[in-house]
Amino acid sequence: MKKNSTLCGSFLVIIFLVTGVFAQNETASKVTPPASGDVKITTKSGSATTFENIERDVAKVLTLIEDNHVDGKKLNYNELFKSSIDKMLHTLDPHSNYFDAKEFEQFRTDQSSQYFGIGATIGHLRDASGKVIATFIKATFEGAPANRANLRYGDKIVEVNGVSMLGKPLEEVRTFLRGPRGTPAKLVVEKYGTGTRETIEIVRDAVSQPSIAESYMLRPEVGYIAMTGGFNQTTYAEFVDAMRNLKAQGMKQLVIDLRGNGGGLVHQAYKIANIFLPRGQAVFTQKGRINGTGNTYDSDNDAPEDMPLVVLVNRNSASASEILAGALQDHDRALIVGEDTFGKGLVQNPYPLEYGSMLLLTIAKYETPSGRLIQKDYSDGNLYNYYTNGGTLQGENESAKPKGAESKTDSGRTVYGGGGINPDKMVKPQTITTEKARFQAKFNDPIFAFMLDLAYGKVRGFENYKIDRPISFEHDIKSSDFPVTENLFQTFKKFAIEKYKFTPAQINKEREYVERFLRTELITAAYGSTTSFQVFNEYDTQLKQAVESLPAAKQLAVEGARANAQKPKTELNR
Repeated sequence: MKKNSTLCGSFLVIIFLVTGVFAQNETASKVTPPASGDVKITTKSGSATTFENIERDVAKVLTLIEDNHVDGKKLNYNELFKSSIDKMLHTLDPHSNYFDAKEFEQFRTDQSSQYFGIGATIGHLRDASGKVIATFIKATFEGAPANRANLRYGDKIVEVNGVSMLGKPLEEVRTFLRGPRGTPAKLVVEKYGTGTRETIEIVRDAVSQPSIAESYMLRPEVGYIAMTGGFNQTTYAEFVDAMRNLKAQGMKQLVIDLRGNGGGLVHQAYKIANIFLPRGQAVFTQKGRINGTGNTYDSDNDAPEDMPLVVLVNRNSASASEILAGALQDHDRALIVGEDTFGKGLVQNPYPLEYGSMLLLTIAKYETPSGRLIQKDYSDGNLYNYYTNGGTLQGENESAKPKGAESKTDSGRTVYGGGGINPDKMVKPQTITTEKARFQAKFNDPIFAFMLDLAYGKVRGFENYKIDRPISFEHDIKSSDFPVTENLFQTFKKFAIEKYKFTPAQINKEREYVERFLRTELITAAYGSTTSFQVFNEYDTQLKQAVESLPAAKQLAVEGARANAQKPKTELNR
């Protein structure tokens, strides 16, 4: 077992951290595992064991497995220890996790709002039989290496560092394009417009992954900020910049979209809530056992924004997203629209371990300003049920019945804890059957194949749709940008029938999907993949309801402000 002593050591350190550290009442940053044999752990039965005994038993079990298990000689010790640690942690709560060195590095990268690669969106093209022909560049990101190298929509990726990419799906090609910062990626690309091949040397660099995917004016005076990329180190700065730009365009009302935002750095959520809440109002309370985890965080803004505000949420809005939404709801500062949120109200602290691994351990719980617990039930210890609401995504057509304690917002509205944030206005997204979604996906290849010809002026009569030029970033689309006319739709229909064997009836039945996807591809080629989401927003019923709810949000904010003005100063926070 000597060769596995480092992994075993990490395993035992984690056992100590989980079972003994908080009894010492030390701060998270000062935890040091003891030398072997220094600690006694008392079990529920009252018997005591030592760290040394645990170490000996673990080593013995591993030796028995290696010597006697049918696959003992094929053991992957990293996976064995990781699965053991994760199982132990998940008996405590669903969000304490162990990260091996590779996962820890990815965790740090995710929180820095960037990754390392060439900075391009790619997509593969398949023929009528489903065979992958090649993978192509669809868009580049502003300032990224691929953009500086002048890669464009439709560039076929032939080789990466001498390895052929032809016939490889995009997932495999992506692994060749990504790599450590400063390393070379030598690409051979074939230009779709001319068929000529070029060799392009790109040095991989940091590629921004912004928290705010898009911000633009939905209509006169109504701004929209899509905070779908998590709460990372740059979130607050991105938000301030978006607000500044939208105000310059005449924004007087705002929709913040937190759908799909799984959370992240809570202090970033606090700083955004602080923009809208006046000094002295609580944003959230953190309750834990160790020093520094029992504080209430109040706003300190003497001049908060007072514009009407709607926040969009769904079942995948979690953690820091729920803290932001809960604070704005409890103070009646924003109207919450959408679906019940996920229900993650636990605080994790990272504990770096030896050899590059890390323990992410739950150390506290969050409460909203009214005292609501966000965290949903995990008493059965079943991770599958926890993440899928019982395995059936129950309650898709209605809000879940409140399970937690009742609380009141500033104006006296009733809200409940114990199951995330319940929206003030329940609006379910439009859904389709799995069978329909699979059938629609079959149109993606003919649409992409047709778009390649269209974007390079090879479709007769539509030369004005040619987009053989670099991407124009920072563009907000208009209805006049690349409209899918009747003539264009009919031309595509003929192409799909001839090249991909669709029937006219099949295409007519999915006309809305085809038109939306065609325009999305056109906008992607001209203005980038981020801007293309504006096309989908034009069909978004939840977003439409959010905009229509702005007058109600304005009235709610007035009622909340009036209620606060009537309270003694000592009551404003709680």
